[in-house]
Amino acid sequence: MLTFVRHYLLALQFFSRVPVTGRLASWVGYSPAMLRASAAHFPGIGWLVGAICGGSAVLLPLALPQTPMSAMVAAVLVTIASVLLTGAFHEDGLADVADGLGGSADRMRALDIMKDSRIGAFGALALLLVITLKLALLAVLWSVGPSVMGWALFAAHVVSRFFPLLLVRTMRHVGDEGRSKSKPLADQISTASVLVACLWTLAALLLVILAAPGSALAWPLAAATLACLWMWRWFRRRLQGFTGDCLGATQQICELAFYLGLVSTL
Repeated sequence: MLTFVRHYLLALQFFSRVPVTGRLASWVGYSPAMLRASAAHFPGIGWLVGAICGGSAVLLPLALPQTPMSAMVAAVLVTIASVLLTGAFHEDGLADVADGLGGSADRMRALDIMKDSRIGAFGALALLLVITLKLALLAVLWSVGPSVMGWALFAAHVVSRFFPLLLVRTMRHVGDEGRSKSKPLADQISTASVLVACLWTLAALLLVILAAPGSALAWPLAAATLACLWMWRWFRRRLQGFTGDCLGATQQICELAFYLGLVSTL
């Protein structure tokens, strides 16, 4: 159990802005093997981010007036909460991938562009379109009911953090091995880690089903799965593998696809 907690806290430290510092960080420790094992808890980070954002959505009617613009205000506020919790870690990956793959058809040149910390036209456009669509979809869910928006946020944040692990499991890492923070994750993710990630994800979906009977999960899950397959095929064709930025981009697109699939059922 202590090992489980250490690995979860390391994942929290690596993929969020939730402070794991001082004596707690010393107790958790770090090694490439521990970081590799912490991959099992990526959906568990989604539990925390999704619970905070989803809980905020449920409580926001207490603070917002009943006006046509309240849905958009709520969507913006929960999105700000998610960005503050994660430090825009995944959004940064999305922008880098868009700049790299949009900026050059050459594989090596695309990888070089993705290493550049500056944002280009393709990255800015990708962020603008993805965030705008996300806000619009969340506003639609709020209009259906704040509770619908709440459980959708929770489920989407968990599910979208499971799918990038499938890229790590089935593809090779092609980033800069000397500088990449994601390289330890790429060495090997064990079957046991994938199973733990599955348990995190299935437990979240079961919780949603129990808390919100009648919740439509089939289409959102199908949409997120198709989005992951599309990203996998895209990276396989253009890069012959994945980088850490590819994982962040996949999380963002799968989250967006989950909301889109849900809205289509409503």
